[in-house]
This record gives sequence, C-alpha cells and structure tokens, in this order.
Amino acid sequence: MRNLFSTKVKIILVVAALLTAALAIYSGISNQSLQGLMTPFRSAATTLTNTVEKYYSYMFRYEALDAANKVLEERIAQMEDVARQADSVARENERLRKLLDLKATNEDYKLVDAYIIGWSSSDWESTFTINRGTNAGIRENLCAITANGEVVGLVTEVGVNYAVVKTVLDSTLEISGTISTSGYNGMVKGGYTSGNDTLLQMNYLPSDSIIRNKDQVVTSGSTVYPRGLIIGSVVDAGYEETGVAKFALLDPAADINSLEQVFIITAYTTEVVTTPSTSTGSETATAPSETAATTQPTTPVG
Repeated sequence: MRNLFSTKVKIILVVAALLTAALAIYSGISNQSLQGLMTPFRSAATTLTNTVEKYYSYMFRYEALDAANKVLEERIAQMEDVARQADSVARENERLRKLLDLKATNEDYKLVDAYIIGWSSSDWESTFTINRGTNAGIRENLCAITANGEVVGLVTEVGVNYAVVKTVLDSTLEISGTISTSGYNGMVKGGYTSGNDTLLQMNYLPSDSIIRNKDQVVTSGSTVYPRGLIIGSVVDAGYEETGVAKFALLDPAADINSLEQVFIITAYTTEVVTTPSTSTGSETATAPSETAATTQPTTPVG
C-alpha cells in the first residue's frame, strides 16, 4: 500500500506543478476574458493541491503509525519473553524451596536433580528420559521423587549422560505400600483400570480392612524405596474377583504428566531387621537389589 500511495502522490505532484506553472504564466496577462477563462483552472488547481496535501498528511500519519506499531509489537514480544522467564524462575524457586524442606526433613537422603528431556507412553507403559546418567552417579534401581517427596518411579536404564525412569503409572512397576492411617499393606501398581489410566491400584488388602477415601498411601520401605514416601491417596475400593482380598484405587500424589524436574535418591539410611529375634537396626542403602520385576507382594497386615 505504501508503494501505491507513493506512485499516486508523484503523479499528482507533477500535474499540480504543471498547472501551477501554467497559472503563473497566464497570471501576467491582463486580458479580462482570459482571466475569466482561467478561473475554473485555478479552482481545480486549488482542489488538486488540497487533495495532494491530504494524501501526504495521510501517508505521513500512516508511516508514523506503522513505525509506532512495530515498536509496540517488539516491546510486547520482549515483555512476553520476560514474563515467561519470570514464570520459569518462579517455578524453579518453588521447587528449590520444596527441595530444601525435603532435605531438612530427610537429612540422610543423597539427591541428584535432573530435568526431563523426553517421554514415552502407551496403554501399559509410562517412562521418561532425564538429562543425568552415570556421570552424575545415577544407576539402575534408584527411586525418583518430586521435591515434595512424592514417588515418581524407578530408574530402569542408564547411559553416561541420560537415564530412563519408569513411572508409577507403568503396569510393570510394583511398589510395596502402606495405608498410613490404618497400617494395611499391599502392592501398588499402575495401568490396571480401563478408563482410569491415570489411577493406581493397591492389591492384596485384607478382606475385612476398612478403607476410606483420601486415606494416604506411602512406601513401606525397602532397599529401593525409603519408608514414608507418598504414593497417592485412596479414591475408591472394592473386592478382588476371588473375594478373598480387597483392592483400592489411588490417585497418584505426583502429577506425572506435568513434571519438568525430578530428584533421584542415590543413597539413604533405612531401618532393617537383621533376624526375626533381634532388634531393629539401621544401614545406609546405596546399592538397591530390589527391582520392579522381582518385587514380591508383602504379607497383608490385618
């Protein structure tokens, strides 16, 4: 449009110049009839000059507004970028604050932070890849948690600078859990219920157990998962097909699909029972031997 206006203005200016020159020549002629003859031309020239001025004024305002608009667009883009950075920094600060709280509560934890760089999921599988590997002390069969101490999953594959984490939603991952309010034990597993693929199922609960909605389920404790990590909360319960035991459906504590960062527990102190007749002692778990595939159901506690 700017080029079109420029061409029109040039043509109009040329015509106006020619008319002005003609008027200047004829203005010296004193012949009254000729002066009367030129009156319409003078009127037309005046109109033409006014039109040129209007076009020029419009084009000037258009260019000024266009330039101002571009400046505003650049400023808006800069402000949006600053807002995104501020939001990212705020989320990072919140995670760090929660991490400090987690470390203060669990001083024996040795943690490695990692960011998620890729996802892989299907009806039965749920895994993601993190940007830390053996060069950061990561190895297989380590527990991944959030800054809130919520269970995310288990490291199942490790490279030099990456690792794969199988999440609690994966159907092949089993975790020994305890309903914190009642002490009932069971095995928690993902991928069970059709239409509820974001829920977990806790099996092998006593048939006479009393299970309430919102009851919190935590890890029972093992060489893989420290005791007391939050797995989820009860949203429903029922009897298994055999009728011998109950199950509970859990809402995972960790919002798996919105995770950006996780923390890998590389070592922790856990209570262990050395023999049935001896008292409880403690040891530092640094080389977990329990895996997702070999975890066995614990005996339910009534």
